[in-house]
Amino acid sequence: MVSASQRKIRSFVLRAGKLTKGQQRAIEELLPQFLLDEKIKFNKAVVFSNQNPVCLDIGFGNGESLVHIARMHPEINFVGMEVHSPGVGHLLLQMEKYNLQNIRLYQHDGVEVLNDCFDDNSIDALHIYFPDPWHKKRHHKRRLIQAEFIQSIIPKLTNNSRLHIATDWQEYAEYIQEIMADFPHFKNVEQNNGFTARPDWRPITKFERRGINLGHDSYDLVYHMKK
Repeated sequence: MVSASQRKIRSFVLRAGKLTKGQQRAIEELLPQFLLDEKIKFNKAVVFSNQNPVCLDIGFGNGESLVHIARMHPEINFVGMEVHSPGVGHLLLQMEKYNLQNIRLYQHDGVEVLNDCFDDNSIDALHIYFPDPWHKKRHHKRRLIQAEFIQSIIPKLTNNSRLHIATDWQEYAEYIQEIMADFPHFKNVEQNNGFTARPDWRPITKFERRGINLGHDSYDLVYHMKK
């Protein structure tokens, strides 16, 4: 039996999902030119042919937020991570629609990609929107945001980088606040380690709107990294 300390933190939970015809076409025709190999070290000069800042989005869902910010900031290189094919297909269709060339993606576990592919001081912003809250107490050890994960990203982030986490589960939001308070490298943009108003680069997504209709609030936490 695998103990809690040995259990691997993952950035995703496997779930079923059916591809539409459009998503299937996008994966067949578009994915090869934008997909990054998780066995090869990330090099932005090779991948994007520039030296622009790099922003990672772990678990981008259907890509709605990623497309929104990539359209706002064509001067930034965006790297999305998502394992679920329907979400990947949806993102690719939006990239095609808006002719976005500043997005690349991994269809692989984000934790492994961070550890294996990215050098120290190579990430200028890290976005994690609506990670699985694993709301049952016995499942909290499966959450992505925990001390071990935060410790692992410190070397990867550049000085003055941004960490932005959003969740619609209040207990998880407060759990994240407590964890982040133990890491002096990260300074909350709000006083007293508080929540911040949703920034303009993060839209209200279809997923989030569904939660709002069910009476859920959303909680944004934005930190700047100081080494």
